[in-house]
Amino acid sequence: MAASSIFERFFAHDITSIEPRIVDLEQPIQILGMAVDTNPKTVYRDIPALGKRFANFKKMQEIPNKRLPWGFAAVSKGFDEEKGTFTYFMGDRVTTLEQIPDGLKAFEIPAAKYAVFPIRPKNRFGWPVAIASAKRHIYTAWLPNSNYTPAGMIDDFEYHDERSLRKSNPEIDLYVSIKER
Repeated sequence: MAASSIFERFFAHDITSIEPRIVDLEQPIQILGMAVDTNPKTVYRDIPALGKRFANFKKMQEIPNKRLPWGFAAVSKGFDEEKGTFTYFMGDRVTTLEQIPDGLKAFEIPAAKYAVFPIRPKNRFGWPVAIASAKRHIYTAWLPNSNYTPAGMIDDFEYHDERSLRKSNPEIDLYVSIKER
C-alpha cells in the first residue's frame, strides 16, 4: 500500500462517493488576510508558515470590520500548469474592504457557480491530508467526468466556520469554481 494511501485512510474520509452541492454564490465574499506563492513541493511548509504569520498579526492587531458569525476562507488561485505554482490566500471574512491594515491584503471571492464538497478529516490533525486528497479526487476524477469545467476565476476555496473548530467531527466546505461544459 502506498504511503499516501496509509495517510489518507488514517486522516481523511472517503470523498470519492460524495456528490457535491452545486450552488450559485449570490454575493462575493470579502476577506482580509495574507498570501503566499507556493507549489505542490513546498505547500505543506508554506501554508502553516503563512497561518502562523496571520495568527501572529491577529494577536497584535484586530481585523477591521470582521463579519459575525466568524468565517475564514483559504483561496487557491492562478495555478500555472507549466511552472506548477499557484497563490494561496487566507483571511477572515469582513463586511467591507474599506480599511486594509498595513501587512494585510484584500481579496474578493467572486459571486459565481461552485461545486461544494464537504471535507471531514477523521481528526483535527488530518486537515492537510483530507484537503489534498479531496482536491486530487476533484481535479483528476470528478471534474473530468462531470458536466463542468473549471471556471478559471479562482481555482477553489475552503470555507471555515464554527464547524471547523469542533474537537470531534470537524468539517469545512471546499468550493470549486465551475462552469458548464
